This record gives sequence, structure tokens and C-alpha cells, in this order.
Amino acid sequence: MNVTIIGAGLGGLVLARVLTVHGIAATVYEAETSASARAQGGMLDVHDYNGQPALDAAGLLDGFRGLVLEGRQAMRVLDRNGTVLLDEPDDGTGGRPEVQRGELRSLLLDSLPEGTVRWGRKVTGVRALGGGRHEVAFADGSTVTTDLLVGADGAWSKVRPLLSAATPEYSGRSFVETYLYGADTRHPEAARAVGGGALMALAPRKGIQAHRERGDTLHTYIALVEEQDWFSAIDFSDPEAATARVAQEFEGWAPELTALITETDTPPVLRSLHTLPVGHRWDRVAGVTLVGDAAHLAPPNGEGANIAMQDGAELGIALAAHPGDVEAALAEYEQAMFPRGEEAAADGEELYALMFGEEAPQSLVSAFTAAAAASAEPAPSAARSAR
Repeated sequence: MNVTIIGAGLGGLVLARVLTVHGIAATVYEAETSASARAQGGMLDVHDYNGQPALDAAGLLDGFRGLVLEGRQAMRVLDRNGTVLLDEPDDGTGGRPEVQRGELRSLLLDSLPEGTVRWGRKVTGVRALGGGRHEVAFADGSTVTTDLLVGADGAWSKVRPLLSAATPEYSGRSFVETYLYGADTRHPEAARAVGGGALMALAPRKGIQAHRERGDTLHTYIALVEEQDWFSAIDFSDPEAATARVAQEFEGWAPELTALITETDTPPVLRSLHTLPVGHRWDRVAGVTLVGDAAHLAPPNGEGANIAMQDGAELGIALAAHPGDVEAALAEYEQAMFPRGEEAAADGEELYALMFGEEAPQSLVSAFTAAAAASAEPAPSAARSAR
């Protein structure tokens, strides 16, 4: 069986690794020119009910544990005045240890046989050849044919049109990303506000979320909930003016919070959030399927990377369990993947209502305290994701 995976994100790499563990060869094609061509995001909480089992299936759980940054599960919720409404320390017993996404990706890349990932291979189109086989065309003019094509290529997947006419739409939410370096010495007020882990300073329809990363770095996402993509009207080619304009939306907030915007050590970057329809699915098409955001894109809610890895692991396990019967494996995988993606997207909508609804931030604090009072295991889905 010739397995072709488009996209070297976490989901595609977990799939390639699980196939390797089971003696099935796969090739991953990635548009980026190298593993270091682009920053890989910030902190990632890897959950004990989906992300960690996926890494276990890949034989990388011990390696993952070596990447965990102690203390980063700590979390606090503040209001716009800087008043701490909830402060949870990291006592080491949580089920979502934090790692740097780039370091986890490197762990996966290093676990694959040399040559598995083909860099600088941007897909320009795919077409069915019949009998479950497909041809993939690349920007350099080359093509490959494959017995099994897996789209792990994210929001704007080139593989998805083989299965579905759905396209991502703006979710009504935008983030602006900033970084503060050497935070404890150069940005002490902001560093004290964030604490040792994650910060969520929230109000109706807006918020400032930050996380303490490796190397005394504060990574911030400034959130604005609007029906129109308002942030896109800002000229981000002028970083100073863009920073000032974003900060205007938080006028009157505590200075230790707005410092996460105004004291940025990097140009602010706009992240407009898109989504596929909740419950996105398709009829079985021979020889092709999707994992991760390509299948069930939703705004960030703490689950996206985890279920992408779960998708990759479960698809790899299904293929190994059905040698010679790709369609049985794909049907089994999709039957479980569709409701998983739908549930995660619905939980995300619930979470965003708690974080940015008219009762924020008290609505989120109340969800946390209610779960703690009931000693629920697992916690309600939305609260669990936010944690």
C-alpha cells in the first residue's frame, strides 16, 4: 500500500509515525521548505484522554514527557481591572501538561525514517484516477500517484474538495498575536499578571489571553469577537500604528494587562479565525480521507491539536488492523472521527460563550467553580478545554 500524507502538522506526523510503528511505509509532502521555515506556535496542552494516548500509540510518550514544562498548567482568570477572580496553581496532578508545539513537532519528525517528509512540495491540485487511486500535482511541476491519499493540510486543504464542497468561513472571532521576551526583567508588571502559567483577562466580546513559555517569554493572543473581521481593517504593515490601534480597544483596562499589547517585542500578527460547519462530514470516497483541521476546522478551544493527533493515531491503527482492505479501515476511522469533531466544535462554541459572552468573565469562573464543587471527572467539556 502506497500512503501519501499531505501536510507535516501534528496530525499528519502522528499518522506517519503510527504507520511506521506497524511497518507501513508512508510519505509526507509539506509545502514549507524545511522544519524550521516557520514558527510553530506557542504552548500546547496535551490531554490525557486524546493527545497523550495518540503519542502512546506512536511510541513517543516518554519522549513527550521529557518536553513538559513544569508549572505551566497554572491558570488564572482576571477582569479588566486586573482583579484575580480565579487562580489555580499547577500541582502536577492535572491531565494536560504543557509543551512547546515546535518541540513536539520536532520529536515526531525525528522519529520518522529519513526521507519520509518531502519538504518544499506545495500541492496545486489533486484528481481521482479511479479505483481509489489519486494523483497529486505540485507547484514544481511534479506529480505522484497513490493508493491512499490523506489530507492533513489544515484549514485550506487541497484534498478536501475530493470529499466535500464545504469551505472555511470567518467565525466572527479574530486574534492578534504578540510576544514579550525577557518578561521578568523587561516587562515585570505584565509577567506578574500572567504568573507561572496561563492568563485569561476577559470581558464581553473581547479578552487578553497569555501564556508563559520557555525562556521567560510571554505569548499573547488579543481576542475580539465581531461579526465582521474588524481587525483586518488595521494596516498591520505599520506595526507601531497597528499596536496602538489594537490597544485602543482595551482603553481603561489595567496597565499590566494592556502592556501585553503595547510592550510587544514583535510586530503584531493578525489571526482571523475560520471554521467549517459544525458536524462537517462526507460520504465515503474510495482511497481518500482527512485528519485534523482539514476535516473539522474550529476556532482554538484547547482541543484542535489533540484531536488531530488522535485522528492520525486512530487512522494509522485502523489501517494496520485491516491489511489489504483500505476501505474498511477508512470507514471505521471516519465513523469515530465525525462525531468526535462535531463534539469538539460544539464544546468550543460553549467555551467561547463562557469566555466572551455578556456575563464574562464571571460566567467562566462560575463554570470552573461549579465543576470543582461537584468534583466532576471529567469536568464539563467547555471548562475542561479552557483548563
